[in-house]
Amino acid sequence: MADDDHIGAVLARLSREQKLALVRGATDPEGTATGYISGVEAAGIPPFRLVDGPLGIRAEGQRATAFPASIATAATFDLDLARRQGAAMGREATALDQDALLAPGVNIIRIPHCGRNFEYLSEDPVHAGAVGAGLIDGIQSADIAATVKHFVANNQETHRTTVSAEVDERTLRELYLPPFRAAVDAGVGSVMTAYNRVNGTHMSDHERLVGDVLKGEWGFDGYVVSDWYGLESTVDAANAGMDLEMPGVAAPGAAEAADSDTADGDEEFEWPDGIPDATRAGLFGDPLADAIDGGEVPAGRLDDMVRRILGQIDRFGRLDSNRTTAEAGESSDASVGELDSQRHRDIASAVAARGTVLLDNDGVLPLDDGADVAVIGPNIDEPKLGGGGSSETTPIHSVTPVDGIESRSEGAVTTALGVPQIESVSLFDLLPFVGEDDETDGAAGDTADREPSLDDAVTAAESADVAVVFVRDATTEARDRDSLKLPGRQDELVSAIAAANENTVVVVRSGGPVELPWREDVAAVLEQWYPGQADGDAAAAVLYGDRDPSGRLPVTFAPESEYPTAGTERRYPGVDDEVHYDEGVFIGYRHFDDADVDPTYPFGHGHSYAAFEYGDAETTGEQTVAVPVENVADRPGREVVQAYVRPPSVDGVDRPERELAGFEAVQLDAGERQTVELTLDDLALSRYDTDSGWTVDSGTYTVEIGRSSRDVRTTVRVDR
Repeated sequence: MADDDHIGAVLARLSREQKLALVRGATDPEGTATGYISGVEAAGIPPFRLVDGPLGIRAEGQRATAFPASIATAATFDLDLARRQGAAMGREATALDQDALLAPGVNIIRIPHCGRNFEYLSEDPVHAGAVGAGLIDGIQSADIAATVKHFVANNQETHRTTVSAEVDERTLRELYLPPFRAAVDAGVGSVMTAYNRVNGTHMSDHERLVGDVLKGEWGFDGYVVSDWYGLESTVDAANAGMDLEMPGVAAPGAAEAADSDTADGDEEFEWPDGIPDATRAGLFGDPLADAIDGGEVPAGRLDDMVRRILGQIDRFGRLDSNRTTAEAGESSDASVGELDSQRHRDIASAVAARGTVLLDNDGVLPLDDGADVAVIGPNIDEPKLGGGGSSETTPIHSVTPVDGIESRSEGAVTTALGVPQIESVSLFDLLPFVGEDDETDGAAGDTADREPSLDDAVTAAESADVAVVFVRDATTEARDRDSLKLPGRQDELVSAIAAANENTVVVVRSGGPVELPWREDVAAVLEQWYPGQADGDAAAAVLYGDRDPSGRLPVTFAPESEYPTAGTERRYPGVDDEVHYDEGVFIGYRHFDDADVDPTYPFGHGHSYAAFEYGDAETTGEQTVAVPVENVADRPGREVVQAYVRPPSVDGVDRPERELAGFEAVQLDAGERQTVELTLDDLALSRYDTDSGWTVDSGTYTVEIGRSSRDVRTTVRVDR
């Protein structure tokens, strides 16, 4: 914990110039940090480095463990594993001499097309809040400050720097704010504001949400940092509660790019959609000093800003720093960094495997060890590390799908690309001040020298016992997907392979929901998300049954036209820079329940190689229920027991038919039976009333316990 007296004494020694140097970023002399506070050597305040996440540590010019996409972590429904991943990322941040990690992202998945869904966790606030808190606990256990982002209602990348989320108070309170409240309750060190506006006001200037709700109502005592070049003003931002401007300096080459790209000297340069003005910096420098002198910003506000930043620097041991760094290898000392160790590789592999969701299986999986396998797909010689943008991580070690299956199979393995490669997309390709980067998200290996042939792929499938087809989408920060269809000719490829081999397995690697028009024609479908550096090993482990496919969907899969934001520009992407959340609280599974529409795959869905039977549930406390679960298969398996609450009817109030209230992942050996206890989250039992605030309606609540939002195995009633 921070020492308030010590911080007060340090603060008292600082001049105003020194204080101003602590509330805006500067250039990192080592060039590795995403954001850098220069510190004040004379006052014993060291530099403080902030680094990109949340899929690993993206320190410039450095390599680190490439963990699976956050949505894969969420799909494990395993909070202990989330903590372990967070702790590993914290240790790697220390090894790379960083102090704060810009992770996790907990924005609710409202738009299935959102290009940044792979960085987020869930369409459900209880789930997103719990997994986010687990990651924060882990990161901060390694004495690295976590930064939860992007506060708040940053649910699309289209027009993200200008669009206003027009959202009512109840919807904000019940859906979009709770994951951030969970982060604050978990003790998160920092909160990053979003680029977008909420009800007309930029989040960096939003006094009600930042000052009143986050800091006042919730009691957040860490610092609030802007997204990069996301500070819109000096006076309004400081008075709203913003504490730290990042990066505080213009991007190298940004001004020159803006000048050179202006078509006419009389025309103002326009930054590409979704890209902030990278020349706008220094608003918390001289302009803040002038605002204080002019009485527009109280002098005490500057002291509060500095106190909050110093509080986290002190809390994580930096004011009296004695950290040591290990370039590689393991350490039991949390203060010693650890990079690309075996345990970090094991954690990355565990998350990738446990996050894999078995959507369908006609019995072809798990594969026989000796089966002859055709591995097919346009990117089979590349690991799918992640999506594009600030989360891009460069690993030291990675495994492609082909390498993973060849290492595991005892039968013959043939390969074919089938159709042209799906090219990765990246935020950095959109920046006008960044030169072309020849790097991709994985080494293409021999595929660069081969022409894809659909006929060759069909031939390979026909001669194999099983055809495993790997398909992928392409997503990035700053861009939304145009469609939920797989890009390129991949649907054509799957259909052709399915016609050639009845034992066709499709492994989907996507950043969120995709349409699968061929799903009834194939024998099995796996959703692997973006599996990171362990890609091929994790895929092989699940395909051959070395690991149970224990992932469950954190988002609903459905045809594009069935989502609540489809068919109206008002809801997405917005009209006149306003996007209206007219659907209210009815997004994701809540919408499909309310509309009485069957999704392709419901929230929480996922098969196992084992089989589970549920006994009768019972209440064990005021807000706890328990249910016996038995593995009736002849092999071990991992089950995710889920509890949903159906509220009583209240006149004049539309509530979701059911809301996730709790979950627990449990490992069961063959024949093993365990009683699983679930704690029901307050959020699922209450609703927000604009007049009276949080309200728990009197009546009977039905607790549904099962394997997904649509697969209920037992119920129990709770009275309030």
